[in-house]
Amino acid sequence: MARDNFDPSTWGVFSNAVAGASAGVIAATFVCPLDVIKTRLQVQGLPPGRKGSIILRSFNQVIQQEGSARGLYRGLSPTILALLPNWAVYFSIYEQLKSLLASNDGSHQLSIGANMIAASGAGAATIIATNPLWVVKTRFQTQGMRIGVIPYKGIVDALRRIAHEEGIRGLYSGLVPALAGISHVAIQFPVYEKIKFYLAQRDNTTVDSLHSGDVAIASSVSKIIASTLTYPHEVVRTRLQEQGFHQEKKYKGVIDCIRKVLYKDGISGFYSGCATNLLRTTPAAVITFTSFEMIHRFLVNLNPPKSHPQII
Repeated sequence: MARDNFDPSTWGVFSNAVAGASAGVIAATFVCPLDVIKTRLQVQGLPPGRKGSIILRSFNQVIQQEGSARGLYRGLSPTILALLPNWAVYFSIYEQLKSLLASNDGSHQLSIGANMIAASGAGAATIIATNPLWVVKTRFQTQGMRIGVIPYKGIVDALRRIAHEEGIRGLYSGLVPALAGISHVAIQFPVYEKIKFYLAQRDNTTVDSLHSGDVAIASSVSKIIASTLTYPHEVVRTRLQEQGFHQEKKYKGVIDCIRKVLYKDGISGFYSGCATNLLRTTPAAVITFTSFEMIHRFLVNLNPPKSHPQII
């Protein structure tokens, strides 16, 4: 179908979905090695050795366990498969909710509360839709740590085995802390929007016309703030998703997991891999949001609304 035949609102949803999915895939591929390191640190804690070179020691450990550098890209295929619907759904629902909740005073600005509702609603929808694929991603990234475990042959085999061996609950392990992670986007997106609004006012321009450098600043600052404040839920989620490798469950549920991490490692246990996570998520956020903004503007300009000029 020619793009001229698209209804403007339909083209808007389509452009949000394509831009969101494309941006997510680009970012995930770029930071996959750090994602593998972060996941393993969340499960096993710090690797042995002197302090000050945690990331380098972790890289060496993965390569030794896996036999090659390919181990640093474990879980990339389910990550990409999950990100395609994840960011496509997220950005589409987020933009739709923003439109519904926008003020009617002509500025179309969202209050902090409305922005949090939009971000939270979009986050809940994507988490529920894609959780099984995130479970597979975690299993792929950690299966090299386990001796005597039959590795999954691929995404379909992993989904089939988890469903057969653990039931639907296995595919949705870690869902509760993942939903708690909605607080992450509920913090990140409002901060991101407010920083963009401030930068646009400073430069006497519109939010849609901000340069990529300004978008990068807004995305990186908002990501650092949100990731640091909400990181503990990621440790709990990862440990619950990973424990399917063991015959006997280490954790009976969210509360039991929190209690055992606190007892064994203290508060610091909830921040295992946090530095690596920031090193991963900050450039990932910059790539994701900047790519999304640039791709989205390009797609909008292909079929601009009749009543508005093209975005420059």
